[in-house]
Amino acid sequence: MAGSEPTKTVSVKNGAQHIQSVRDGRSVYLNGKLVHDVSEHPAYRNAVASAGALYDYQSAPDNLERMTFDIGGGRRVNRCWQLPRSYDDLVQRRKALAEWAEVSCGFLGRSPDHVASSMSGMMMGIEVLDRHDEKRGHAFREWFDYVRNNDMFLTYVINNVQGDRSKAFGDQGKGAEDMVARIVDQDSSGITIRGAKLFATSAIMANEIFVSSGQPLKPGEEHLAFSCALPMATKGINMLSRKSFEAHAVSEYDNPLSYRFDENDALVFFDDVKVPWERVFVLRDTDMCRAQLHDTPAHVYQNYQAQIRLSVKLRFLVGLARGIARTIGTINFPPVVDVLGKLASQAALIEGMVLGMEAGGAMRGEYFLPNKHLLYAAQVQSQEMYPVIISTIRELAGGALMMLPSSAADFDNPDIARMISLTQVSPVMSGEDRVKLLKLTWDAVGSEFASRHLQYEMFYAGAQFVTRSHSYRTYDWDRAAAMATRITDGYTLADSRVSAGQAA
Repeated sequence: MAGSEPTKTVSVKNGAQHIQSVRDGRSVYLNGKLVHDVSEHPAYRNAVASAGALYDYQSAPDNLERMTFDIGGGRRVNRCWQLPRSYDDLVQRRKALAEWAEVSCGFLGRSPDHVASSMSGMMMGIEVLDRHDEKRGHAFREWFDYVRNNDMFLTYVINNVQGDRSKAFGDQGKGAEDMVARIVDQDSSGITIRGAKLFATSAIMANEIFVSSGQPLKPGEEHLAFSCALPMATKGINMLSRKSFEAHAVSEYDNPLSYRFDENDALVFFDDVKVPWERVFVLRDTDMCRAQLHDTPAHVYQNYQAQIRLSVKLRFLVGLARGIARTIGTINFPPVVDVLGKLASQAALIEGMVLGMEAGGAMRGEYFLPNKHLLYAAQVQSQEMYPVIISTIRELAGGALMMLPSSAADFDNPDIARMISLTQVSPVMSGEDRVKLLKLTWDAVGSEFASRHLQYEMFYAGAQFVTRSHSYRTYDWDRAAAMATRITDGYTLADSRVSAGQAA
């Protein structure tokens, strides 16, 4: 129409661009062989497509404003890169992260917003890196701008290979020098690292990897104390993949979750990998490995994202539990209603704590942070709660999960299909749909894929004593004790004797 303004071109990452970006010659090993293209290999292609679906979701015109924000120059990136400067910013960001989690029902544990949240938190506390070394702080700023502006999918490896746990990481003994990634050389162009790191969840479909140590290091382990970032296809980065559940998924009908959401986990071995100085953020400083995560908002933001995702996953599981009760006809049994009510309260508890983290948040300099203690309290609760919820759903389903057809192929045989229709009976759906729902349930609570998720939710934030120590460290003990102190400070033993004498 004459006089109308020209349509503005908006640049935002989509699924096709992400899938193309992982076709970079990265070294992934599975079953003794090198995988040449993870986007096409049957062990990974659906998970890669699921990552692509996240970017397609954010780039859809109807979702663009909610899911992304403008960084200038006509470029928009996901809100996981947003550095909130107010409570409203934090809420807006959380809503976008929750929408993304709903795309995978919370089963992509290390979706692109997880490590991006951690790195964004580190950026909010960049002065901590500057105090360590201004050059290293500058390097992080430059790298952060690069990965944010390109809306990259990041992963990280911040855990050391366990080895002999009775010994320190740097004291594993002769022959184990390369067990943990360490600095083996340093020159004018950068450092060289050799050794292994855990756990590279989602590394097979990520763009870059952040490498450091989130576990305590001691004096004398300075060769282990560094942080850096590298493209996944960097020469010398070797990913040793665990078993692929996607590869063993019989069909989408039989294994609907593992078929598409097996994000994979890998051990990464750095085989004399050269890291240029512009990619080195911490150098030979054991305390800085701690400080970069805990003295900045990095640890808070990465775990805040994890609780947002988990709240979505719990909502999915609770909805599944009610679906089972409807399917097998127990929905009106009072004991079942009682169980469903408790499950609903457990899911709502985590979601409520996420809202509480935001309402109880505070400014740190120019940025708004969720409440630390409510975050760590939620982690303590969710680590204990997740196994209980899984067990409860299995109890609700009972033997229904064990009397399912062997695979979707059974429906192709008319005789078998007839027997299935006679035995898979539901008051609310067809036998085929009953089988579909119960197979989804099994993939969520009982399959090998489900077992991996159980282990992941119990330990991704560390052992329970670790999360409990964070809760202990961040609780306002002085405020909690003040009421008792106020009472006991109001009287003395002598006062009590006087009052007792008066009463006599």
